[in-house]
Amino acid sequence: MGKWLALAILTMLALALWQGWLRPPPAWNPWSPLDLREPANALTRWKLARLRHQPQLCAAALATSTLKYHAQADTPGPCPLSDVVRVSGGEQALSSSFIASCPMAVAFALFSQNAVQPAAQRVFGQAVARIDHLGSFACRNIYGRVDARRSLHASANAIDIAGFRMADGRQISVLHDWGQDTPAGRFLREVRDGACDSFGTVLGPDYNAAHRNHLHMDTAGWALCR
Repeated sequence: MGKWLALAILTMLALALWQGWLRPPPAWNPWSPLDLREPANALTRWKLARLRHQPQLCAAALATSTLKYHAQADTPGPCPLSDVVRVSGGEQALSSSFIASCPMAVAFALFSQNAVQPAAQRVFGQAVARIDHLGSFACRNIYGRVDARRSLHASANAIDIAGFRMADGRQISVLHDWGQDTPAGRFLREVRDGACDSFGTVLGPDYNAAHRNHLHMDTAGWALCR
């Protein structure tokens, strides 16, 4: 009886929200667009997931970010791209600009503001000045194998993060600092854990040797965080 009552209450609440009879703040309304200026909450993942299939909703969310970006023309070919942007900076500088699908760009914006900077302040008491990456879009299969499925990189839905440069100039490298009992090692672990709140899959050196020098982050559901 209790389960049915709870279900009925949840159904009525969802209907009230959908019909506009109940008006919570936008950040707590499941059907309101994701606003990156608002603190993340329990609905952030739900709102992120909605962006994957709703380009206009995604564009509205991306417009609330601090990223510097501009739209790219759609391209045909073996790895066609549509509704992608080139990201050239944001709260931190980048080692180079990169191509991203809109959902990936939104996830990256969340990652930089909710994972990278808070971890840097906790561990080092300063900000990250630059994020170093190994690229995003690459028209290839997983691990470059001929018989494998397409990589998320082939649709600009993934990025590989190699390291960070702090405001004081020190460099932190996934290759050299991962797994170390040092401030840099703890920072990388916190960044990896925080990335799992923004991206569907996050893979690092603990996953396999192919990821020894980077953190792979992509938008494939909420699948894996290692």
